[in-house]
Amino acid sequence: MRSLHRTGTALVRDSSLVWLAGGIVGVSFGAVSVAGGLPVWVPVLMSLVVYAGSAQFSAVGVLLAGGGPLAAAATGLLLNTRTAAFGLAVADLLGPGRATRLLGAHLVTDETVAFALAQPDPARRRAAFWISGLGLFAAWNTGVAAGALAGSALGDTDRYGLDAAFPAVLVALVLPVLRSAPGVRRATLLGAAIALAVTPAVPAGVPVLLALCALVVVRR
Repeated sequence: MRSLHRTGTALVRDSSLVWLAGGIVGVSFGAVSVAGGLPVWVPVLMSLVVYAGSAQFSAVGVLLAGGGPLAAAATGLLLNTRTAAFGLAVADLLGPGRATRLLGAHLVTDETVAFALAQPDPARRRAAFWISGLGLFAAWNTGVAAGALAGSALGDTDRYGLDAAFPAVLVALVLPVLRSAPGVRRATLLGAAIALAVTPAVPAGVPVLLALCALVVVRR
């Protein structure tokens, strides 16, 4: 029992940086949405029901640019298709039961999956997934609500550099795996090269999808 408590405490401590980054970016999303003219309830409800991070930013961008709900939903769905691969990677961590697996699928994000797979054994990976996932969900939605209520009072959120928070956290999470697994390191470098090469020519979010092609290196 004491060992489980220590493990849980360590995972909470390690997850706190991810939660902080999620809350900060959530504030940005809520503020941008309301400052652009959307009602407060739109970003709040979207974050609870959709919970898709970058896909939410893209969907709101389409709405604020004059696009319809269908176009916004299609954009968000396209950008979030990468979570299908993530779901396969953590399927054995969700546990039994339809309700549990449904909730776990809702919590699948880049950060949660990276944090879980970085753990050394299955039990710790399962605990890491649920602890980081539930905490990030709470932090993200709290930040979105705070940003939406603040509205335009924050001004231009781009000047704060909030968009760099999540990438920095992801780099910190995957560094241990990159050091210990040459195959993953090769796939990561190839994926990064693909993403950089196509970034000028495709919409935001698509480079991440195309970078998944580098996984063939690991398979071989």
